[in-house]
Amino acid sequence: MDVVGFLETEIPAFLLALQFLTRLRLTAPYSPEAMRASPRWYPGVGAVVGGIAALAYVLGYWLFTPLLAVLMAVAAGMAVTGALHEDGFADACDGLGGQRPKERVLEIMRDSRIGTYGVLGLILMVAVKVATLYAIPGMALPFVLIAGHAASRAAMLWVMATSDYVRERGAGSSVAGGIDRQAVSVALITTGVTLVPLLFVVPWSAIFTALVGLCIGLWLMRRSFEPRLGGYTGDCLGAVQQCSEAGFYLGLLLAL
Repeated sequence: MDVVGFLETEIPAFLLALQFLTRLRLTAPYSPEAMRASPRWYPGVGAVVGGIAALAYVLGYWLFTPLLAVLMAVAAGMAVTGALHEDGFADACDGLGGQRPKERVLEIMRDSRIGTYGVLGLILMVAVKVATLYAIPGMALPFVLIAGHAASRAAMLWVMATSDYVRERGAGSSVAGGIDRQAVSVALITTGVTLVPLLFVVPWSAIFTALVGLCIGLWLMRRSFEPRLGGYTGDCLGAVQQCSEAGFYLGLLLAL
């Protein structure tokens, strides 16, 4: 294996993924090839975001209370991503709420204003994540955050690999269609690496149910947009990430 060649190709792709999905200020050498390859590193970006959330949790647990620590962890994840996925979830709730034709759904999702469905959906999503994380044993939570953020972004990649991007132009148009077997393999390996530390702090059965919960969250969200749109948008991917992450935490808690 050409390690140097691999690094020359994958480091720019990883940095572009970080630049695309977070607010971290960094310089990423751009090329269309690296941009199309960047989605394979979405779980890696998730691990970085989860690591920052885990640090916020540890700091909050040391300085304040477990509940405040969980709130700080969730807030840190939003801050480092600019609430990118939460915004997509809220837009998807607004667009998919009620019975509307495809064109109207896409128009609502593109609107920067948030409606009733979006507000209620976002409140419930944050509440579910905070309540679930608060109920998970504290010593396991940093590892749960890292794995949950990574695995939920692998769910985004799976949608991209198995569905069609429905807009001609949009935030996801530059990376749509660039998912191949290698991209899926890299994403799965990265996600698997983040799951390994969990084996030392929770039963393996809890990891299994966490992944089942993630798959259920992915399936439910996908069933809500794909039949109506014939594919996905960037907002749909944000909604998939949020529902998959919540499903991961709920599945883990179910076993614990």
